[in-house]
Parts: sequence; C-alpha cells; structure tokens
Amino acid sequence: MNKTIRRASVFTLLLVLALLGRATWVQFYEGRALADGKDNRRNAILTYSAPLGNIIVGGRSVTGSAPTKTGDLRYKRTYTDGELYAAVTGYASQAYAPTQLEGIYTDLLNGTDSRLKSVMDTVTNQRAAPGSVVTTIDPDVQKAAYDALGDKKGGAVAIDPRTGRILAVVSTPSYDPSSLTDANTAGAAWKKLTSDPEKPLTNRALRQPLPPGSTFKLVVAAAALEDGLYSSVDEKTDSPNPYPLPGTTRALDNENPSAPCADASIRVALQYSCNNVFGKMAVDLGQDKVRAMAEKFGFNDDKLDVPVRAYPSVYPSDMHPSETALTGIGQFDVTATPLQMAMVSAAIANGGKLVSPHMVSQITDSGGDVLQDYDDDAGGKEIVSSSTAEQLRSAMQTVVDKGTGTNAQVPGATVGGKTGTAQHGENNSRVPYAWFTSYGESGSSDKEVAVAVVIEQSNAARSEVSGNGLAAPVAKAMMEAALKD
Repeated sequence: MNKTIRRASVFTLLLVLALLGRATWVQFYEGRALADGKDNRRNAILTYSAPLGNIIVGGRSVTGSAPTKTGDLRYKRTYTDGELYAAVTGYASQAYAPTQLEGIYTDLLNGTDSRLKSVMDTVTNQRAAPGSVVTTIDPDVQKAAYDALGDKKGGAVAIDPRTGRILAVVSTPSYDPSSLTDANTAGAAWKKLTSDPEKPLTNRALRQPLPPGSTFKLVVAAAALEDGLYSSVDEKTDSPNPYPLPGTTRALDNENPSAPCADASIRVALQYSCNNVFGKMAVDLGQDKVRAMAEKFGFNDDKLDVPVRAYPSVYPSDMHPSETALTGIGQFDVTATPLQMAMVSAAIANGGKLVSPHMVSQITDSGGDVLQDYDDDAGGKEIVSSSTAEQLRSAMQTVVDKGTGTNAQVPGATVGGKTGTAQHGENNSRVPYAWFTSYGESGSSDKEVAVAVVIEQSNAARSEVSGNGLAAPVAKAMMEAALKD
C-alpha cells in the first residue's frame, strides 16, 4: 500500500472513530438533556396525552383538564375561578413554560415524578397517574381580598402566624390562565397580556417589591426595643420635631404638623406615624443594627420560597446618615413585598417567632397518599423577644383603636396594625403607594391572622391616597373572613 492510500485510510478511520465517539457521547451523556429539552415536541405530547393532576384549594380542585379537538396534544389545562387564583396556580400552557405552582410541581402534575411510580410502572416504563398539590389557601380569605381590591392595582397576603400557612395570595389586576392553555389561541392572549401596561402577569403579592413607607417603622421599633435604646413603647424618645437630616440642610417633618411627635414615645409615634421619631431612631441605632433586624424578619433573603420564589425585599447598605434616616420611615432604597410585610406582622403576632410561610400543605399521589407534608415547622424562629412582641402588639392596637388605622377595626376581634404611605417618583411626583400591615385575633375562638396590603394605583384622588383610606379596608375584609367562626 502506497503512502498516500495509507494516510487516507488512517484519516478516514479517525473520522469514523470521531463519529462513533460523538454518537456515544450524545447517546449516553447528552441524551437525557435532549429528551428533557423544552424544544422537544415529544415532551409536550407526553405531558398533554392524559389529564393533569390538580391544585386543591379548600378541598376543591381549582384546575382541571379538557380534551382538545385537533392536533397531537390530546388535553389542555382548565381553570375554575382562574382570575381569583392566578397568583397561586400560575398557568400550565401548551405553548409557554408553566409558572407558579404549575411550574414548580410540573413533574408531580404530569405523572413523571419518580415518587409516583409503582413497581409495575417502573417495569413497564409507563407514566404514573398524576398527583395533586394541596394548598393552604383559604377560599373565603382569598375571595375577600380579591373582591376588596376590586379594580385597584395592588397585592395582598394573609398568613396564619402560628403555622406559617398562607391563607391568601392575591394580585390585581389579574388574568385568566385559561387564555394561555391552548397552543392554538395562546399566542394572541400572550401578546395582549405582555403588552398591557398594567402588567397583569406580575405577581404583586410575592414578586413586586415597593417602598413600604411607614409600615417599616415596626422593624425600626423592634430594633430599638431589642437593642435597649428604649426600654418600652411608652418611654419618651429624644426626637426633635422636625428632625434635621444629618449632613444636610433638610429636615424630616410629619404629614400631620399638629401631631404630638416631639419626643414622642414609640406608641404615640406609631399612632400618629411620626417620621421625625423613626428617622432619628434609625440614625441612633445605626444602619447595621436596623439591617440586622430587617434581615431577621426576612429582608435581603434571595432564597425565600413559599414554594414560589419570592422577590427579595431589600434593606440597603453603605449609606450616609441622612439616607439611614430615610430608611427609618421605609423610604430611600428600602423595598418590600406584601409577603414580607405580612411576615413582620406574623412574627409580632406570634410572640416574636416567625414560622416559615408556605402556601402548599401537602403533595399527594393519585390515591391521596401523602408524598410530602409541609406543615411541619410549628416552632418557628425567634425574631424578637416575647416582651418586645407583646409591646409592639399593644402599640399596633393603639394605631387601630385611635390612630391612623381605624378603618381596620373588626367587631369582636382584637386588631393591631400600621399604615404606610410611600413616596413614588422623583420628589413624590407620582401617586403614592398605600400600605397596611396588621394582625387580628378572634374574640370568640383561637383564630389568628396576619395580613399586608399594598395599593399601587386606584381611582382615588391623590389627596385621598393613604394606608388607612385604601389599604386598611382590604385588610379588614381579609381579617373578617379569616377570623369568622
């Protein structure tokens, strides 16, 4: 064999070996990734070849499946009261990646979760019957929040303080997940939803952090009591009115110039929402101590899963003292979700202990057997001492009884809360955000609830935008539903 033929043969052999090596790599190493890839049509065909498992609210399924009339996808997802529960369920679409609980529990709901397989399923390599997701959502509290928010843009969350069970997650304006389920019609619906300036696909309860305004004063008050800066909520503070912002020519004054805010106690300062008191308190404590307390409540946590991943609420760092003062009233770069502010009230209501919030109680197989139970964190994590929590509860009751939160009063229940009106836009040029966070205790049973509400936009005149005017009535409706016998 001459040299040229020999070289060509060797080169050809190397090419064959390379092809065999690549085929082996694809078969044994990349095969699973290719099989599971989102662009693999077979996955969609498999997922929608049979009815999906369901998401359960209050013992009733709020999802279903219906046969399709055309195409190779035999079933599509359906929703009962879709707009009411969209912030909980998300959507399962033939055209788009699933979201919320539909996305987190895709494998359980389509029957591919390995925990669902019986011995026979394993032997025959058949897809198992799908499982179900049992939520903690209380349908009465959910509907109360949704109806009370009405045509306002905002979000609301309710939590059982003792168990961490999330009773309501509402975001408005909402959308109907059913519009996105069918591949033949989802494109037009998607275009409409994503181009809507009101952003109905945004989950404002869990994933829309905004300046919390004066509701954040609860965190600052907790830091001051725990640090020993003040011994009780009734001790007078050292708080000039107005408070000169350090290093500036500006002063921090109050919405109500006649309020008794000079040297006011924490109780009085919460009752009248005195900016001068909490601005100076934040500076006196220092940003590190305020941040440490905020982080105990859940701020700056980028892995808060309920099990939907919540957007982090933020307490900033590396600030000038004047900026630290502004954080004391929930402004500057402080942001929070309704979930976060409900967690603040929940910890205070629960004697200073924060139980991990969660909106899934159990996941089950097709026969109802429990695969995993999430209601297992009964103890919680101590955020503040029981003494501090008791004092803050008392001060929050004063806010509702005779302060800025009277619209949250619930007959037959003990209610404590805090209002907030957060500036929006440069020099507060846009309509402020209205906040309310609170807790309620039934006078005739052992029921408790903690809630938080934010109103981003409403039809109210700017002069009428306040936490008490807009957000407190929503919180009241939620608490009434949660505490009813």
